[in-house]
Amino acid sequence: MSPRSSNKTPKLKYEVVSLAEVPTDDTVALPERTRPAVLIVDDERIIADTLSIILSRSGYTTMTAYDGLAGLEIARNSTPDLIISDVVMPGMTGVELAITVTQTIPTCKILLFSGQAATVDLLEQARNAGHNFTTLTKPVHPTDMLKSVSECLSVPLHSSISTHTPALEPSPAATYVN
Repeated sequence: MSPRSSNKTPKLKYEVVSLAEVPTDDTVALPERTRPAVLIVDDERIIADTLSIILSRSGYTTMTAYDGLAGLEIARNSTPDLIISDVVMPGMTGVELAITVTQTIPTCKILLFSGQAATVDLLEQARNAGHNFTTLTKPVHPTDMLKSVSECLSVPLHSSISTHTPALEPSPAATYVN
């Protein structure tokens, strides 16, 4: 056997099909957006991830960012119905994020939360500039958070969106962004 014949690879036959001929009945389509989309922004990853899990298990589509700039980028690309943001974060604060989003995406609702006393000054500055954001104090019980989200979105707490908080497990509906 010659070295040339031993290196010979078998030829495979592939059928080339134009895109127009590709059947569409078996294709997977993205679902229509029927669930409210919520973007959670918090530099404390455990809090952001936990909120994302709670909300996604309660019928919301969730996205998660760990700083204000990443949150702004996601908001511009995905246009969430609601942003839940920590107030005090390094770089862009939650108040700065909220003001920017309300100016660029006026349909997006904002819910701020914080456990730091420095929040008072930031929120006062925002109010003086004509922005009055709903604010919750950390820690927030999941039932209270779900009630606030429901009120912000004017979504009744029934049917697919519930106040039941199942076990905290990762959800395929959650998107995590660094």
